[in-house]
Amino acid sequence: MTAATEADVVKALEKIRDPASGRNVIEAGLIEGIAVRGRYASFTVEVPAARGPAAEPLRKACEEAVAKIPGILSVTAVLTAHHERNARAAPPRPAAHDHAQPQAQRSIAGVQSVIAVASGKGGVGKSTVAVNLALGLARLGLKTGLLDCDIYGPSVPRLLGITERPRATAGKLSPIVKFGLKTMSIGFLVEEDKPMIWRGPMVQSAITQMLADVDWAPLDVMVVDMPPGTGDAQLTLAQRVPLKGAVIVSTPQDLALIDARKALAMFRRTEVPVLGIVENMSLFICPHCGHESHIFGHGGARDTAARLGCDFLGEIPLVMSIRETSDAGTPVVANAPESPEAQAFAAVAQKVSAKLAVDATRAAPKIIFE
Repeated sequence: MTAATEADVVKALEKIRDPASGRNVIEAGLIEGIAVRGRYASFTVEVPAARGPAAEPLRKACEEAVAKIPGILSVTAVLTAHHERNARAAPPRPAAHDHAQPQAQRSIAGVQSVIAVASGKGGVGKSTVAVNLALGLARLGLKTGLLDCDIYGPSVPRLLGITERPRATAGKLSPIVKFGLKTMSIGFLVEEDKPMIWRGPMVQSAITQMLADVDWAPLDVMVVDMPPGTGDAQLTLAQRVPLKGAVIVSTPQDLALIDARKALAMFRRTEVPVLGIVENMSLFICPHCGHESHIFGHGGARDTAARLGCDFLGEIPLVMSIRETSDAGTPVVANAPESPEAQAFAAVAQKVSAKLAVDATRAAPKIIFE
């Protein structure tokens, strides 16, 4: 069977009429981000904000049309809305402090705890920590999931060596299981070298669907690899997902710690408990002689945690094996669980698990995703 292409998706969507404009959805400019990976297709239906949820039947019709393409196994169509630039009475933008106001949260059916792994900036090894932390929690006997929410730079497919595509069953995607983890990433759905040129609302909708439209249950804990920074995507997750807590990742150097403090402040402002700070790349150990060098400084994260009144979860060394196993898709906690570097991740997982156990009796009921 010939593999489906983006052109096939466009041809199928040209048969769907937009009731508002009378043109097909391609001509009406409502379709964004078409991607075809193997037997999986994804795209976004973007409508004016005034149409909002009323456009759901149109999204469903588009999804069903693409699902009929020979060779397509499953389809994800994300519905997003935007404010028209020339609207006469556009609503005022909220003040900066309004971003921190609490919003309605929805828990994920069958998932007991959700924790975020975050950093104020990229390049500090956040995804590597998230993956090995999740594996460490799984080794403690917890049913663990890993959600890669870094839409623009998904790392989980490479870190876990996953090249297969998720399958759809009964209207939901089945997470891919690797090393005992249930995982989902936008990187499973698009080509590795294809850029995600998406607006903020499209990113937020994609994240929401990866939470709500994936068959996660049952999980004791879901680890969310957050995008770096403190922008709209991070605030959306912090405000709308019932996070039990956040783990902040930083290197010891002052520049990284400045951004780590911003991330910590964001979570506190959105009333998400900060479980603690992890100092990644804490010290370099020479693979030949075993000499220790503090390339990025040392102890900065511990001192920052003490000054800000949060826990210090541990130090992760800068060693060759972590880089090699990550590049190979066999993270060190799975590949060499008894090694000193894997034990460093295991110690962090133990502390996080203990904090979740303490907090379990305090969890308030939430609304379930429908």
